[in-house]
Amino acid sequence: MIKSNNVTRSLIFCLAIFIIAGMATDSYSREMSEYPQVKLQSLDKVTAHTITFEANIGDTLKFGSLYIKVLSCQKSSPMDEPESAAFIQIWEVDKDEKSQWVFSGWMFASSPGLSSIDHPIYDVWVLDCFGNEEVTEEINKSEE
Repeated sequence: MIKSNNVTRSLIFCLAIFIIAGMATDSYSREMSEYPQVKLQSLDKVTAHTITFEANIGDTLKFGSLYIKVLSCQKSSPMDEPESAAFIQIWEVDKDEKSQWVFSGWMFASSPGLSSIDHPIYDVWVLDCFGNEEVTEEINKSEE
């Protein structure tokens, strides 16, 4: 009888954890919209020189020996917690014209340290996605 009570308690506990985990996942799911432009900031750690870039998706930017290409920029809806995320590819071309991948993946504006480049001289992070403001203004005007 003791074993069946422990098994029942364990099953109930596991079921409760499963339900709570499912609710937590649903509460953190966000509706993300694609934006045509991105705002990035970069830092040269040697000179402490920072630059803010604005670029269209698909453009390739150059910062020092780094080449930065943004393939996607998504932003959460105004009703959700603020978040901007961009899929970025970064490679470095040295003096001998040899290229080497530095980073490829998603970067998040709210957590720049979560997915960052590992480079001794340069740092790059996402600030925001933008460019759909004109579309939103046109929709609002047409509804009036």
